[in-house]
Amino acid sequence: MPLEYIPENLDFKVDFEPTRVSDKKYVINRNTGEPIAIVGKDFTCASHGDFFRSVMDAVTENLSSHEVDGANIAWRDAHHNGWAMMDMTLPNVKAKITTPKHETEIAQRIIALHGVDGTCSNTVLFGAIDFFCTNGQIRGEHDKVRRKNTSGFNLDTFIDQLNRSKQDFYAQSERLQAWANKPLYADNVKAMLESLDKGKSKRMFELYNQEAGVRGNNAFALYSAFTNYATYADERNGFKLRNTGKDTDAVSMWEREEKVSRWVDSKQFKELLAA
Repeated sequence: MPLEYIPENLDFKVDFEPTRVSDKKYVINRNTGEPIAIVGKDFTCASHGDFFRSVMDAVTENLSSHEVDGANIAWRDAHHNGWAMMDMTLPNVKAKITTPKHETEIAQRIIALHGVDGTCSNTVLFGAIDFFCTNGQIRGEHDKVRRKNTSGFNLDTFIDQLNRSKQDFYAQSERLQAWANKPLYADNVKAMLESLDKGKSKRMFELYNQEAGVRGNNAFALYSAFTNYATYADERNGFKLRNTGKDTDAVSMWEREEKVSRWVDSKQFKELLAA
């Protein structure tokens, strides 16, 4: 699909209508006339289409045609289309991660989040995707570009990050290769997981063993278990989403990716790597 494409359900303008409460107002989908959310009276926002097209235009204008060629975009939405996520993969910006048992390729990701319902700020992040298992990865808190959600979103900081993104991606791939070269002992992994998140530790250790069976007993296999948790919510890993009856699945999966980013930045994970 061309980079200007926005899914029809997300490509709408936003109107506001007053509520009975003086300091609140409705967010209205102009295409359907249906209310999306109730927000504060001073809330303003760009439309999904305006925001995502500005991100896609910046990618097209600042990266080479080779880097952008073949770009694939996956979309997620929640809160009755009030929350949206664009997940772009650049398959030509790639690197190999090799272990004695396995070789895989990772490619660069650009993730953009936008809300017209007041639930999230405009956010753009950089990361990678593992082609072997399609597990998604984000690099960490320091790679996030955030702006308050206003109708005049400024992409200057994003463009600065974008121009450095290829260099940062290859630095990330070197770190992942170093993890692939770092052997781990099962007892140490198990103890670390129990310290990190006791409620999930048993299943996460099973996931690690699954990944280690393919990639070997190393830190990259552990990281792959983390990203497996963040990517799937079914029988592939046993971490199904709870059926709340609300339109929140996409947000819940994104929150898993953010949790994995915190796990990787945690004291427990860093101490395991240093052992």
